[in-house]
Amino acid sequence: MLVTMKEVLKMAEEGNYAAGAFNTPNFECLRAVLRNAEEMKVPVILSHAQLHEETAPLREIGPVMLFEAREAKVPVCVHLDHGETLEYLQEALDMGFTSIMYDGSLLPYEENVANTRKAVEMAARTGASVEAEIGVMGGREAGGKPASQKAEDLYTDPELARRFVEDTGIDALACSFGTAHGIYKVKPKLDFDRIEKIKSLVAIPLVMHGGSGVSPEDYRTAIRKGVRKINYYSYMSNAGVKAAKKLLEEQEVTFYHDVAQAAMEAMEADVRKAMEVFYQ
Repeated sequence: MLVTMKEVLKMAEEGNYAAGAFNTPNFECLRAVLRNAEEMKVPVILSHAQLHEETAPLREIGPVMLFEAREAKVPVCVHLDHGETLEYLQEALDMGFTSIMYDGSLLPYEENVANTRKAVEMAARTGASVEAEIGVMGGREAGGKPASQKAEDLYTDPELARRFVEDTGIDALACSFGTAHGIYKVKPKLDFDRIEKIKSLVAIPLVMHGGSGVSPEDYRTAIRKGVRKINYYSYMSNAGVKAAKKLLEEQEVTFYHDVAQAAMEAMEADVRKAMEVFYQ
């Protein structure tokens, strides 16, 4: 059942949990996520990040994501994650995506606001939801990085978050409080008081990016503090890599589909563990 992000996050708010948002640049990822969502009977968000355009072009993977969402037995939002250009966001909206994220977090505040407002106007034409980001996330998923990055830049200023939400009219806010994209080399130090403060100042759901690799205890605390959407991909994808390598080391494999199956099953197990925490 295809729904908007706003609908999924409303369910999350009512249920006091966080909806999982999983990047799905291939069929194995899609099935790993949707099998768990259907078994657990929970709403879920399928995401396509612009970062994956070279390996999974939007024009090719997008229709597959939408088909799977419509056929699913649970509510599914199809979301464009970390859209760097308005043109790319429009392509997703024209295709039928029910949610978009404009990532202008590396831009000056006023430029970020101006572009985010345009994204909100674009999405309104199709009834889609909009997420945007204020604050700079470590390990940029979009691939770029600011010219100079200070430690304090990695944390969203609560008052600026309030102003940004009021200035843009977005449906969900991605804010930085100590997480980073990619694989963690050291345990992240999360500023939960910052999340609590931001939540008290804005009236929309908060989003955790760089969610992979966070401990179950920290996930639960973030959810209690107001996080309603958690982005997850790196550790799920890495689980697939490890399973494929193990299979190839232990067996003589002739067919690629056997490797894909092993990777999918491993990703499915990893996603299950994450969902059991997100939807507790």
